[in-house]
Amino acid sequence: MTADTSRLPVQDRFNHLFTIISSQRFLNKQGLGNEVPFFICPFKAAEAVEMERLRQRLINRLEQTGIQILEINLYDLAIAILKERGIWEQILEEENSYEKVQLKELLQGVLDPETHLVPAIADKMAGTDFDVLFLSGVGEVFPYIRSHNVLNNLQSTAKEKPTVMFFPGDYTQSLESGASLDLFGRLHDDKYYRAFNIFHYEV
Repeated sequence: MTADTSRLPVQDRFNHLFTIISSQRFLNKQGLGNEVPFFICPFKAAEAVEMERLRQRLINRLEQTGIQILEINLYDLAIAILKERGIWEQILEEENSYEKVQLKELLQGVLDPETHLVPAIADKMAGTDFDVLFLSGVGEVFPYIRSHNVLNNLQSTAKEKPTVMFFPGDYTQSLESGASLDLFGRLHDDKYYRAFNIFHYEV
């Protein structure tokens, strides 16, 4: 596929994603050169609503063919962790008294990928029979959860099954600057090298 596949009309992208994810090559993690089976599905932030619909259609269509999808929305998971730890109500009640930096630091600590977020993802994976993991809600949890931190800490946990992260931005890869996850197409500091652009994967 060409580098412009991610800019095709949504229906064409849906067809591409279904073809890829339903293929045995993808499900069997072939052609990855022993890398972790992580795939980025980039899209423009302005397309968030369309991509939400696409993802749900994709899940329904794949499950009709017998491919089980475990979808984890990072925003929903973050709220569940905050409630479980008994601080969700506290944050809602006291939000106005926090400086933005204070609130960000609090959330980053409570939702740290290594100690809290990825273990919660691992629990969901262990309790579900699935073929592919979908990660969504990336834009909603910025800036207190960064996608490259999630992927870095997920590498040892989610290496058995393919993982697709739906990413509102660009996944750029070049010989000069390496690879980075550019959230909303603007933030260029999140270096991550071990994922594949799903629009560049062929069956």
